[in-house]
Amino acid sequence: MADYKKVDTSLNFAEREKEVVKFWNENHVFEESVKKNEGKEEFSFYDGPPTANGKPHIGHILTRVMKDIIPRYQTMKGKHVLRKAGWDTHGLPVELEVEKKLGFDHKTEIEAYGIEPFIKECKKSVWKYTEEWKEMSDRVGYWCDMDTPYVTYHDDYIESEWWALKTMHEKGLLYKGHKIVPYCPRCGTALSSHEVAQGYKDVKQKTAFVKFRVKGEKNTYILAWTTTPWTLPSNVALCMHPDYEYVRVKMNENGEEYILAEGLLTATLGAAEGVADADGNVSGGYKIIGKKKGCEYEHTAYEPLYPFGYGLSYTSFEIGNVSLNADKLSAADKLTASVNVKNTGKTFGTQLIQLYIRDVAASKVRPVKELKAFKRVELAPDEIKRVSFEISEEMLRFFRADGSFASEPGSFKVWIADRSRTEGEPAEFIFM
Repeated sequence: MADYKKVDTSLNFAEREKEVVKFWNENHVFEESVKKNEGKEEFSFYDGPPTANGKPHIGHILTRVMKDIIPRYQTMKGKHVLRKAGWDTHGLPVELEVEKKLGFDHKTEIEAYGIEPFIKECKKSVWKYTEEWKEMSDRVGYWCDMDTPYVTYHDDYIESEWWALKTMHEKGLLYKGHKIVPYCPRCGTALSSHEVAQGYKDVKQKTAFVKFRVKGEKNTYILAWTTTPWTLPSNVALCMHPDYEYVRVKMNENGEEYILAEGLLTATLGAAEGVADADGNVSGGYKIIGKKKGCEYEHTAYEPLYPFGYGLSYTSFEIGNVSLNADKLSAADKLTASVNVKNTGKTFGTQLIQLYIRDVAASKVRPVKELKAFKRVELAPDEIKRVSFEISEEMLRFFRADGSFASEPGSFKVWIADRSRTEGEPAEFIFM
């Protein structure tokens, strides 16, 4: 039997790792693994770059190992894998690190210090721990070209990014959208999920329960919960889950009736029997007097909280019956629809009045929004104003599904309504 070198039982594994790394470096094993597959099928791999202004930790070791598996496997499959390393030199974490170093607490201090000198400090900062990153990568067997990496603040990288965006735009692959993102008022910038995670923590915060009075019911309120009470002056709607149960309760003490989610009843109002003090006096308590699903409250109107601004008044508007200046309309004519609008509330207010048209043969009423067929009406208490709209062939053509209504006469109904669709009787006319 052949003799084999016995394994030393006192083997130092850390030193053994260093011997392996030394062997790889002296024999250019990584470079040779790339070179031997030159000319074969390409498999591109660009390292999602770390920022070297922070020390590597155990989490980075895990991601390094996972990143190494795929390109190593593709190399073993005979593909040419360049395996390019990179350094992320942009972003808020870099700026925050430099601000700490310079003792800055506010962006105005950066401006006083000078933008260009601050940028130079940021560029120096991002290379602070590169040697530690290289050593860690070597020790875990992560093979990547770290001698000629791509750097995100280099002009050739920035130009390549703009080239890629331009190419995608030319191919119609970009679109404009809207997204709500976290914002840092101190830094004056939006935050990525990664940046938020760096300082994220659970905190206890005061929130508000708000009573919205149901229109037409003196003592009935919908209870709503909000974490952003500063948005209440502009509130225009309340949300209910269509399939959840909502209870209506009557409070024992003040007789007010509240509508709220059944699942949050106890957490919001406490026990139905109330709470007794040391002397046996009971406070609170309520009785459930009704229950509905959220979908049954659809289109329920409630009074806004603040009596000012467009759409935010306590005023109530009464819309009269529509009258027309003619009952027939030809292609060259214009038809005028008018209606009386009365403020039946107790304060000044503003309301949006809209024109609605429906083909008698169709099933849906649609407002003429795109044609600006709406008007803002300001009324004092008990004031009445007459609101008029002109209805042209253009409006009617717009509502014809195939765009060819002018050649197909028909009957139409006209409504004029406020934003809550409190409509009077419509008027009907014929397009000839």
